[in-house]
Amino acid sequence: MIPALEGPACPNWETARDHDPVVRRYRRLFAELDWRRVPERDDRRPWPGRAPPPRAASGKTLLVKLVEGKRFVTEARAFLVEPPLLVLDLGFRPVVDPAQPLGFDVERTVPGARWLRHQQQTRDPAVRGALLAATVRGLQAAIPGLGATVAVAGKHLSAWVRQNTPQATVAHRFDPARPPRGDPDCRLGAKWRANQAGRRAKTSLWGDGTGVVSATDPVSGDVVVAELTQPFNHQAVTVSHPLSAQAVATLGRPPTTVAAAAAFAAWHVDETCAARGGLAAIPPNRRGPAPPRAAAGHPIGARGRSMVPTTPFTHEAGCRAQRDRCPLLRPHPTGAPCAHPRFAKGGGAKDTNLEAGGRMRAEVDRGSEAYRTVSRQRTSTERSNRQATALGIERPMVRRAAAVQRLTTLTDIVINARALQRVRAIKATAHPPPVPSLC
Repeated sequence: MIPALEGPACPNWETARDHDPVVRRYRRLFAELDWRRVPERDDRRPWPGRAPPPRAASGKTLLVKLVEGKRFVTEARAFLVEPPLLVLDLGFRPVVDPAQPLGFDVERTVPGARWLRHQQQTRDPAVRGALLAATVRGLQAAIPGLGATVAVAGKHLSAWVRQNTPQATVAHRFDPARPPRGDPDCRLGAKWRANQAGRRAKTSLWGDGTGVVSATDPVSGDVVVAELTQPFNHQAVTVSHPLSAQAVATLGRPPTTVAAAAAFAAWHVDETCAARGGLAAIPPNRRGPAPPRAAAGHPIGARGRSMVPTTPFTHEAGCRAQRDRCPLLRPHPTGAPCAHPRFAKGGGAKDTNLEAGGRMRAEVDRGSEAYRTVSRQRTSTERSNRQATALGIERPMVRRAAAVQRLTTLTDIVINARALQRVRAIKATAHPPPVPSLC
């Protein structure tokens, strides 16, 4: 309903909105979101000045901006002026003008671009997170078992600065000590791409990086469970634990299995699954796979001998570790010769991670069907990132880190709302309502 009209309401507004195709399309989309999560201003408290537009209306406007592919707030406002009935359905208070065809002045009803831009930059992150979590819980109710297996991936976000434009002449383009004046919050990072020959090429750019946890359903598609945006100079693995905590809080339970790229290869990432008896399908990183191990669990040296464990210690990575040494020299020299170059220097040594995640990472069979089944779930994040790219998130036309973070969350809300629409449509097709019969 239209709240607090500035003047008498026109009786034809409700009827016209019910028949407008644009209004009906966005009603179906917004019906999937729990707008009770967006608190409105308390009318009982005395506030100076004119009442501002409802907060839910501004939030819906920002979602319309993404869905319509408008890069700038000015473009989104120009679009809203074209279908005036949508402005009413979003919840803006109409400024009544009998001289207008619809009985209200749409230009004065829609807030200015400056106010909408301020909303995009300063909206409460907790409200956005609550909206995103509500979409996930709605999908959980419709898809039993959703979130038992999740995928984790990162994505680069190119900052809207001239340093990222190759045609622009910029002094000290990639000097990390000189952040761009256009967006002082962005940081210098690098993205890697593999060409057809398999060679990896590095590209430097200024921007941010976002980590995404997604789940998939073979019928309904992909769902964004959690997301976190941080400066681009942070490693991707640093978002793993905040993303895991956010996913557990949203799903209400920890995922059993996790699939992730090699950028998330770390023992503490595997630990989240190993402690629950699950499986983490993460390929080895550039440091290579763990060394082969003997039946007793000790690593096998370069000459094919099972190494001997020595005193446990705390590794610099924060895990409990065991150092294994050459069996010809430990615990006592056997006198047997060895041609390895390190034998004369005390023999080789290998550190074994004693944590559950470290053991899983070293002992998991990456050729097994169970591992490959979980690893294939990584395509879920790729599809989610493709949807986000189609909504314009790869190069957001906003400045400052706060605006980028808000835009990424709004993008994920749109992805999940569309997933909810697909679920409703599939269920309506599979179980049509019964046709009443005449007695």
